Amino acid sequence: MTNPNHPSVDQSDREVPINLRQSGRTPVQMLISTRVRKSPFWHLSHEAGCWRATVYNRIYHPRGYIKPEDGGAMVEYEALVNRVTMWNVAVERQIRVKGPDAEAFTDFVITRDATKIKPGNGKYAILCNDKGGVLNDPVLLRLTEDEFWFSISDSDLLLWLQGVNISKKYNVVIDEIDVCPVQIQGPLSEDLMAKLAGEELREVPYYGIMETKIGGADVVISQTGFTGEKGYEIYVRDAHENAEKVWNAVLEGGEEFGLMVIAPAHHRRIAAGILSWGQDLDHETSPFQVNLSYQVPRNKEADYIGKEALEAQRAVIDAGDFPFKMRMVGLTFGGKQITDYAPDFWLIADEDGNDMGYITSPWWSPELNTNIGLGWVPWSSSDTGTKLQVRLPDEYSESSGVSVPGVVVDLPFRESVTPNIREVKKDVGLDYAE
Repeated sequence: MTNPNHPSVDQSDREVPINLRQSGRTPVQMLISTRVRKSPFWHLSHEAGCWRATVYNRIYHPRGYIKPEDGGAMVEYEALVNRVTMWNVAVERQIRVKGPDAEAFTDFVITRDATKIKPGNGKYAILCNDKGGVLNDPVLLRLTEDEFWFSISDSDLLLWLQGVNISKKYNVVIDEIDVCPVQIQGPLSEDLMAKLAGEELREVPYYGIMETKIGGADVVISQTGFTGEKGYEIYVRDAHENAEKVWNAVLEGGEEFGLMVIAPAHHRRIAAGILSWGQDLDHETSPFQVNLSYQVPRNKEADYIGKEALEAQRAVIDAGDFPFKMRMVGLTFGGKQITDYAPDFWLIADEDGNDMGYITSPWWSPELNTNIGLGWVPWSSSDTGTKLQVRLPDEYSESSGVSVPGVVVDLPFRESVTPNIREVKKDVGLDYAE
């Protein structure tokens, strides 16, 4: 009997293999209870039409506003790429590191050089364990000389940072703060944000920070986001008191721009080649496997967690080899239009039909008129132009049980409006750059 977890896909690099059983859209109902946190925007999302959710960072996370019968996620996509959208992303919990040793501590836990992040600016960063596995990939904001905010992806970074400092004893306070963000994304986002925050908003550079008020509430604004479109994040201070003030001010100000409240735009972030922690990578993933080598500096003299392992991995790559079995690639493939989240990691096979990998993030690209996706394949099958097959479920396949053709392509699928340093890079040996 064939193992339902598909052992022909080589996961020998992992202690815990990815579950590749194909269970499909298993019907379940989410239990809403006090076991999982409700964000300050949760009720506002439901007023805006949220009809489904998941859990992210142990917080309920809205993931759909337009019902399938009304066009579903692709209606939200149209609003994002043509107008402006607001997202409830309070799940990006804000972990603050504050104190005299804030810079030194942050420099020790991230791979890039924290000393080069000037107050009033941010960077995309990764934190690794001692094996070089990516623990989290936050947007890191440096508000002042002695205060950093880690706007985290889906892993409990607070406990890790506190644990690290038990033995290191840096002079810092590490805590979660009552700050929750919303994202304002789309080509009209700058005009909306300038209306809300003043014309000086237009001078905020990519990854720059501005402190102001919206709706009478104190906020921090950064030019960042989880898409390849122009966009901003509004970090609401004292969010449990101020959530309604900011949310309603954005709704009112956005009327003239056709603002729509939508779910996080995974369809657009895939097109931009942006990774999603927990879906595309996790703590058993090296940055070199997902082409985040630019986050691993060659010239950082200070020690940091994972440095020894990562430098050893890079030495193997510099010698012309690859120290892992699998690598993430971009691919285009056939089949019917994928216009919703995949419930499984769909299998990838070679041209002879031998299963060898799996897709983590698929979607339909209207601009390219094809299905696109990020996926894991053997290193030997990762070159651009490599032909393969994708085993789609019946709802997306042209014929039941028949695989569709695909090909490995360069990333990103679509260029970003701003230079997006969260993109999957093509060259795993790319040198580090600020």
